[in-house]
Amino acid sequence: MTDRTAPVVSIDGPGASGKGTLARAIADRLGWDWLDSGLAYRGLAWVLVHEQDGRVDDETVLAGLERLRFETVSRRWHLFVGDRDVTAELGGEDLGDQASRVAVRPDVRARLLPLQRACLKPPGLVAEGRDMGTVVFPEARLKVFLTASPEIRAERRWRQLSAGGIHANLYRLTEAIRTRDRRDCGRETAPLRPAEGALVLDSTERTVPDLVAEVLARLATAGLPGREE
Repeated sequence: MTDRTAPVVSIDGPGASGKGTLARAIADRLGWDWLDSGLAYRGLAWVLVHEQDGRVDDETVLAGLERLRFETVSRRWHLFVGDRDVTAELGGEDLGDQASRVAVRPDVRARLLPLQRACLKPPGLVAEGRDMGTVVFPEARLKVFLTASPEIRAERRWRQLSAGGIHANLYRLTEAIRTRDRRDCGRETAPLRPAEGALVLDSTERTVPDLVAEVLARLATAGLPGREE
């Protein structure tokens, strides 16, 4: 059951801005759970692509949503389709693009809201996504918005895919990121934007330890210091 009294740190921003790396580091320091909210949308896309031949009619989409659930594995929330943990299968640009397309649907976002909020349990949650601080957890104790230039984000994605043995074209990745940014920022429901009062960080030329240190320093002023190692 959701415990809305447990503290939340939200980390929002566009794809490949470094949200996952930062969220994981902060969660480790605090000893809290870590939620990548985008897994829910990618999980729905996985169902539509792998089980429904890409159909996106209302009945198929709503049925797919009913099959999704989160479960904690080593303090990280994993996404399950039925009894299958598909978390490791949700990478790739094609699936990300499909997830972005279904994410613009208000009915999809409304159905996934309680699923995401149910991940909030003691001692606390670090939640990353695109609307964690604006919609899902507006009560977050600290709201972070992480960004970076499209070129740097595309290069990061290219290196990630290449390391996994997946061939990708850097120019096409850059254009795909720009297109998704426009889609995410322009949607009517929960558009991508910094939450009011958010700590806005640009990771283009900053190291992960530098970003972690700034977030932990801000947390200390909120009475939530990182634990000692």
